[in-house]
Amino acid sequence: MNPGIAYALLGAVLFGASTPIAKLLVGEIGPVMLAGLLYAGSGVGLGLWLAVRGLIWTAAERPRFAPGDYKWIAGAVISGGVIGPALLMLALAASSASSVSLLLNLESVFTALLAWFVFRENFDRRLMLGMSLIVCGGAILGWRPGEIATSWPALAVAVACLCWALDNNLTRKISAGDSVKIAAIKGLAAGTVNLCVAAAFGAALPAPEVAAAAALVGLLGYGVSLALFIVALRQLGTARTGAYFSTAPFIGAAASFALLGEAPDAFFWVAAVLMAVGVALHLTERHRHLHRHEALTHTHPHTHDEHHRHEHDFAWDGAEPHSHGHEHDPLGHSHVHFPDIHHRHSH
Repeated sequence: MNPGIAYALLGAVLFGASTPIAKLLVGEIGPVMLAGLLYAGSGVGLGLWLAVRGLIWTAAERPRFAPGDYKWIAGAVISGGVIGPALLMLALAASSASSVSLLLNLESVFTALLAWFVFRENFDRRLMLGMSLIVCGGAILGWRPGEIATSWPALAVAVACLCWALDNNLTRKISAGDSVKIAAIKGLAAGTVNLCVAAAFGAALPAPEVAAAAALVGLLGYGVSLALFIVALRQLGTARTGAYFSTAPFIGAAASFALLGEAPDAFFWVAAVLMAVGVALHLTERHRHLHRHEALTHTHPHTHDEHHRHEHDFAWDGAEPHSHGHEHDPLGHSHVHFPDIHHRHSH
């Protein structure tokens, strides 16, 4: 199994569990203030880990950004780190956590649509069918009279999902870089902006213990989860990583039943089955054909597999994975693959 699948699923567990916990905190903290604390906790926590890691790693081992990477980071921060979380917190304040959790499946749909039709990532009928089932599940959940999807919180969740979808596709552009550093930058920037906005509107600071709880939820559910998601983007591509990550709403809904005492109804289970089948179609995809790799130069953590048969111009101790600038010679072959950083070819 591609290790990127495990990274995506573990990230989904952390993010999914954070939604009902955030619902508990909404009663103690204003929505925008909470979004700020979640991302600030993510940025500060990961920043501390980067500082510790910097004492261990040598300068040659530290991944670096290319000059053009920062525009992608800026776009991802604004869309997915500032606008998206604030909209989600507003929706959670006015609706049930289980309904919000399932509607978050729209993120994978929007992510796939942007990846396929804007960023030109390959897809087939199986992936399209999976996305269609997820959409149908969301529609069944959404059209219940009097529930979330007949009111403004549904629109807030949908727009938040669109923001995260754009964030995912922009982050893919830099997924070969340091995933922890990317997540830390997004967390610090988004947290600072949201906290400033909350303060400007007169939001009260929560008690220290409540703020610390929010920061911890943010570190795990947003920071570590995002770092895992970026590694999965590197190995799976955007649409497929989004599909695996779409298990997060099911985890969030299940956690909301246990933590908040919310009870599922028939609409919930029908929607859940359709969404689960849609995700399963993505999980069982196999993509194989003869393809050609063009010459490429980049830097990322790697092992010496069939795509990395290069020599080193420095003293190498044999440790793998390792990171350094390296060149790929043109190569043609056939094997099962995903649209990872080495397979972004046309069909």
